[in-house]
Amino acid sequence: MASVIRPRAGLAEAVVVCECWARDGLQSMPVLVPTAQKIEMIDRITAAGFKKLEVTSFSNPKLLPQFADAAEVLRGIQRRPGVSHVVLMPNERGFDRLEACQGEGHGAEEIILMISSSERHNLLNFRMSHPEAMAEHARIMRRSHALGIKVIGCAGTVYGCPVAGDVPYRDVAKVVRFYLEEGAQTIMLGDTTGMANPLQVRRRLAELRADFPRAEFIAHFHDTRGTGVVNTIAALEEGVRYVDTSLGAIGGQPATGAAKYSAGFTGNACTEDLVALLEEMGVRTGVDVQAMIDAGARAEEVLGQRLRSNVVRAGPVIHAESSPAKEPGAAARPA
Repeated sequence: MASVIRPRAGLAEAVVVCECWARDGLQSMPVLVPTAQKIEMIDRITAAGFKKLEVTSFSNPKLLPQFADAAEVLRGIQRRPGVSHVVLMPNERGFDRLEACQGEGHGAEEIILMISSSERHNLLNFRMSHPEAMAEHARIMRRSHALGIKVIGCAGTVYGCPVAGDVPYRDVAKVVRFYLEEGAQTIMLGDTTGMANPLQVRRRLAELRADFPRAEFIAHFHDTRGTGVVNTIAALEEGVRYVDTSLGAIGGQPATGAAKYSAGFTGNACTEDLVALLEEMGVRTGVDVQAMIDAGARAEEVLGQRLRSNVVRAGPVIHAESSPAKEPGAAARPA
């Protein structure tokens, strides 16, 4: 990182990057990753310096077999002080399972509850209307608070819906208000299928900050149309301090058997590209860039495919003179 660079006005000196490879990343991958490799990757991500990471989901294993081993993953990962482990919580049955893990001493520090701002999308994705989802989530939040587990209330389709089109601000505000009134500590703003652009991000955040000035927002952008990183930077310029990313930009629509509603990339904003960029801009992430790149390379090995990180290919920016590379085979030539 160039030490002379200082963050511009509006950018925080430091941000918290939540690494989502093991949950939002894997949920749409067709290959089932063995439990031991999930644990290995989570431990690598933690060792790289991430203080917050999504580790699994308590979704129905019949719908998402990728997470049938949720309890085993929570039991097997290494725990470090100050690191928050986040799990997705779809319903009360899932919370029953987490509650059992919590009682055995290997639970989670935070859960994510999600309601799509577009009620049509919520009906298709969760098979619940807004009132039905809010009633169940309120019950889960009361149980969560009783166990000392923090709640991330996620408003999905904040910037547009893949089935209903533009989403009115009032629908987003309704979901945000519900979660805040029920005691959510943070509010995730989900760009569910990468429909946002930086101008729209700034406008929507301005509206939300005007109505909910004390709320702590999380920027969660998908890279469906290649805008994940630029939209995240736009959110940071508006004062957001928490962002979500995934190694190799994987993730997106769950593999539930439903028809795909996007023909583009379904992944999240890319961890390697965003973190390296932030460090170059003088914004502290607490992440060891080389350890992160190594984790990204290992993620490709685990999944058996090349992922979409530019920084894994190119490496970090070089700021000091380096030795010229030798020509291939030069060392073998006689002097």
